[in-house]
Amino acid sequence: MTSGVGFAKNQVVRLSSGQFLCFQDADDFMKPQRVRLQYEAAAANPTAIVCCKVSRVPEGSTERYTRWINSLSPEQLYTSHGPTVIMPTWFCSRDWFEKVGPFSEGSQGVPEDLLFFYKSLRRGGHSLCADFLQERVLSQWESSTVWNAGKQGRRLYRSLSPTNQKKVKAFCDVDENSIQKGFYTYEESKERPKPRIPVLHFTNA
Repeated sequence: MTSGVGFAKNQVVRLSSGQFLCFQDADDFMKPQRVRLQYEAAAANPTAIVCCKVSRVPEGSTERYTRWINSLSPEQLYTSHGPTVIMPTWFCSRDWFEKVGPFSEGSQGVPEDLLFFYKSLRRGGHSLCADFLQERVLSQWESSTVWNAGKQGRRLYRSLSPTNQKKVKAFCDVDENSIQKGFYTYEESKERPKPRIPVLHFTNA
């Protein structure tokens, strides 16, 4: 028998009929303006997953996590903690969901939201977000660091233009194995010598 969070979400989508999908956890509450604001954003950006900030009841619940997700900026799309557009706040067009989805219906412990998020990026979100990041943020900076020295961080680095790659002064992480390696060498680079970017603990970046 198929079960699990991914299966439940897919069933809800199949039983619904609207042109847009609004996700929410059972223990969360929605402020009056949420649907209108997210609908306007999703209608203007039909291939986007739109998210919003959250409030906890009672106030102070999961304080550190809530503070982290509410302090994320657009350029922090790629992290080692899962999708920064957190699942309970997702809003997207049905058309985009069906092009990307469905959710993985694997066994317990499968991160169905993270897997869907990655699939969405592969369908075009990654390049668009990288272009936006370079146009609106990195073009204004003299230097930058990339959070996460793993696959996602390295992928982001490789997606940057040569000019913005040169601005990356370090990768920062909390994983001791990544930090102990000391450097990330961009093997695909045509430069000689090949770029070597330090990998630092985030407190030193």
